Amino acid sequence: MGDVESVLQGIIANGGERLDKALSSATGLSRERIKTLMGEGRVQLAGKVASQGSLKAAEGAEWTIRVPAVAASEAQAQDIPLNIVFEDEHLIVIDKPAGLVVHPAAGNLDGTLVNALLHHCQGQLSGIGGVARPGIVHRIDKDTSGLLVVAKTNAAHEGLARQFADHSIERAYIALVGGRPKVLEGTIATHLGRSAHDRKKMAVLHEKDLRGKHAVTHYKVLEMLGHSAMVECRLETGRTHQVRVHMASIGHSLLGDPVYGRNPAPLRALLERIGFRRQALHAAVLGFEHPVTGQSVRFSSLLPADMEALLVELR
Repeated sequence: MGDVESVLQGIIANGGERLDKALSSATGLSRERIKTLMGEGRVQLAGKVASQGSLKAAEGAEWTIRVPAVAASEAQAQDIPLNIVFEDEHLIVIDKPAGLVVHPAAGNLDGTLVNALLHHCQGQLSGIGGVARPGIVHRIDKDTSGLLVVAKTNAAHEGLARQFADHSIERAYIALVGGRPKVLEGTIATHLGRSAHDRKKMAVLHEKDLRGKHAVTHYKVLEMLGHSAMVECRLETGRTHQVRVHMASIGHSLLGDPVYGRNPAPLRALLERIGFRRQALHAAVLGFEHPVTGQSVRFSSLLPADMEALLVELR
């Protein structure tokens, strides 16, 4: 892995083929990587910047790609215990505890899942997207527990990213929500984006608001509880805080959620007594096609002790 930009050059061998496909075949870079480099203005065809992967290239046309050096990850390896559900040479599935941040950010550069993975995998995490060894394909909130898949190779990263993009990954969450929903099963489909009033919050936006992204959650009440319910939420999309915002939008915010709801008055003393101070959300099921072997894999995780204790009290 060098510390300087590299330049790739060649001539289009097959005229009429999509440019991203032709360049992928010629360089060994994935089409997704080619598209990213195009978006950064790093691809030229016949001396002009090429920004569209669908462009049909003429046979014999000269192309040039400037590939930036992979930036070193600022995160340091740290010996933090991990609950590993599955691991092979391509990927690793983690059962993340509540309270563990997934990725380092400003003011929070250590003590994260990435720091733990850098230690466990000894640097063998994918460098996709131009940053060395992050491996992170998707995230779950700091105070959400449950299953997360991390890529160890670029091939795994690209294959998983495609499945997240086409919504073919199975993701089911267990949530404990305030109130008892009258509609026991349904689909919440909205546009989600940053709140205009608070940049740290997500909000349901008007469908014509360009800041929003389409978000779909399928929910099903599993059990009615005291002033609350246990709900399964299956994600069709994976937007930031999706389950939390969607359940709040139908009047049933997650118990313990400090951002998107208030706990029902009859339950506040109970939550205080047992010290439950996080959103009651657990990523319980994760299923996908292994990006390298093609095998269908599916993992499940039991409720962690704090949510199980809360569930017993609510019953």
